Amino acid sequence: MLFLNKLLPVFVLPFGWVLLLLVFALWRKKRWPVVAALAVLVFFSLPVVASRLVGMLESAYPARRIAEAGPADAVVVLGGVLGPKTGPGYVTNWTEVSERFDAGLALLAAQQADWLVFTGARIPWEGRETLEGDDLKTLALQHGAPAERVLVTREVGNTWDEARAIAELAKQRGWRKVIVVTTAWHMPRAARLFRAAKVPFTPFPVDFRRDKSRVLSAAEFIPKAEAFQMSETALRECYGYAFYALTGR
Repeated sequence: MLFLNKLLPVFVLPFGWVLLLLVFALWRKKRWPVVAALAVLVFFSLPVVASRLVGMLESAYPARRIAEAGPADAVVVLGGVLGPKTGPGYVTNWTEVSERFDAGLALLAAQQADWLVFTGARIPWEGRETLEGDDLKTLALQHGAPAERVLVTREVGNTWDEARAIAELAKQRGWRKVIVVTTAWHMPRAARLFRAAKVPFTPFPVDFRRDKSRVLSAAEFIPKAEAFQMSETALRECYGYAFYALTGR
């Protein structure tokens, strides 16, 4: 099921559109689908387009000062923070959303919450033997977090699982409010799922991608691979939000 959740959106994202148009062009021996595929590729590779798409998501939950986040019972750091696992003595591999980890430590250190919680994320095909949360807990202790204040949830596979796992933990421990830390473009979907799970929370978005102070220039209209990736990320989030809205979550 998790594999299907990751695979199916590909066909409604720009990369999928390009592939389908090219297949159609080969099948029907037409030129216009090739032109359309190129247009889709170029359009969503423009930084100005990617910035606007991401900006729509990020504007829902503005940045918050650390001192304004609490008080709360726990800081919850959503998964997806670590890259491929490295061996002892090697530098940790982080993904592009590593700010979640930093924010969790900062909020705990600032006494905005009593507990720091990492989710037990594990993607089956990544081959990780341990839960990401366990690895993050080890790293948090190395950064000075007190062991008696750091928890890891049960194993989870996606954001909906994370919300339910936190709901279970909150019920067990009598927590009244948590601080949810995740990437700014991911926060709208995460917030919806935590509300659906009936978890009272304060959103704490990090890693904003759109610089509102940046002046529009000619460089914003030069296609870039990273802009295409960001466009796909933003659209995937929009589709995910719509899916949960339609299913009542």
